[in-house]
This record gives sequence, C-alpha cells and structure tokens, in this order.
Amino acid sequence: MKTKVLAILYFLTGLLYILIENHSSFLTEVIIKALIIPVLILIFIINLKPFRNLLTGLMFSGLLFSWAGDVVLQFNFIPGLACFLIAQIMYLTAFLMIPGKNIILSRRFYLLIPVVLYGIGLVSLLYNDLAAMRIPVILYAVVILSMLGAAINRLEKVNKSSYYLVLAGAMLFVISDSAIAVSKFTYQFELSSIVIMSTYVTAQFLIVIGFIKQIRGDFE
Repeated sequence: MKTKVLAILYFLTGLLYILIENHSSFLTEVIIKALIIPVLILIFIINLKPFRNLLTGLMFSGLLFSWAGDVVLQFNFIPGLACFLIAQIMYLTAFLMIPGKNIILSRRFYLLIPVVLYGIGLVSLLYNDLAAMRIPVILYAVVILSMLGAAINRLEKVNKSSYYLVLAGAMLFVISDSAIAVSKFTYQFELSSIVIMSTYVTAQFLIVIGFIKQIRGDFE
C-alpha cells in the first residue's frame, strides 16, 4: 500500500512539474523538480535495503546521481550531464553484474543491432550542431545506449516481469535524453518539455520497480 501511495505521489509531482515548467518562477521549478526523485528513492528504501549488496548500492547511487542531475541541470548543462552520466554508469554496471548467461555475448548479439543503428542515427543528426559539446554528448550517448544494451542482456538472468519493466524504462530513458539533445542542439520541437519529462519520470519509475521485482519478486 505504501508503494502504491508513493507511486501516485511520484507521478503527481512529475505532472505538477510538467504543468508549471516555463510558466512559473525559476525557484519554484527547481524546488518541484527536486522533489520528484526523492519520492522514488523512498519507494526504493521501503522495499529494499539500499546497501544490502553491491547491486542495490549501485542502483541507489544511480538514483542519487539522477536527483543531483535534475537539480544541477537547472543551473548548468555540463555538470548536470556529468551527474546523469554517472547515474547511467551506475545502472549499466548493476545490470551487467547480475549473475547468469550474457545472451548478447554468447548468442544473441543481433539484439544490439537496433541500439547501434539508433545511436549512429542520433549522432549523425546532432553531429554538425554540437560544436564544442561534440565529445561530451557522444560519450553520453555511448554510455546510455550501453545501459540499454545491458538492460537487453538481462533477458535470461531475471524474471520476465522485472526484465520487461527495466527494458521499457531503459528505452524511455534513451528517448527522453534523445529529445533533450535534439531540442537543445538541433531543433526545438513543440511540446519537447512534455515529451522529455513524461518519458524521464516514467523511465525512472519502471527501472526502479523492475529492479525491486528482480530482487523481491512480486511485492505490494
């Protein structure tokens, strides 16, 4: 029950930020955005001990760096990007460290083809507009797409519910960050902020719930 209540609060906080973004004071936006991930951290804590083992510690650290990224990004893009880069590395490492068969390395490497093609297409679209940001953005793209690849690689390591929740979350995270990159460097498309935040908030939730299901199975 606590998880369900907090989940509702989490999405309501995210929705509130989407509604006030660009329509309120800068301070109000920062405060509301800074409240989103802490609710998800609470969900994590009441279901798992954050540092019961290395895997939970990595995921918890990923959430903390995501929270820092949410706040810092409001003030400066480069440090905010660095926070999210570390968060992605935390998630990537946690996914790779799960015991079991590495299907991508063993026999299903073709599952990475769409990820690689997507990355090439995204970088090609952004490349001429990146200027001094070319190396940081490409580095971040490689890391987040590696995170997605690691999520795909969980296929035979975890239960199906956990697998598909985390995979969907990883895909939405890639979509969200792709929208940020396109909007910031190439084309400020209509409703970009809604696309970015709605996919981001959902992505983080799915990854966390999927991870909890990996550790605990079904839970309330």
